[in-house]
Amino acid sequence: MEEALWSRLSRDVQTEVDRLITSGRKVQALVLIRESAGSSTPGIHACVDLLQWRFERLERLSD
Repeated sequence: MEEALWSRLSRDVQTEVDRLITSGRKVQALVLIRESAGSSTPGIHACVDLLQWRFERLERLSD
């Protein structure tokens, strides 16, 4: 589910979401996801799940 939502975001938005997550600005990342996901705005829970998924992936990449 997270990957499907992630793929709906443009590359620029994905980059910005990652930047916001790594700088501890998760609320702003959540808002950006909801605003940028296209015609069907995802729910809060889906966005939180996506943020957790990205956070974990970014942590693994930094190891």
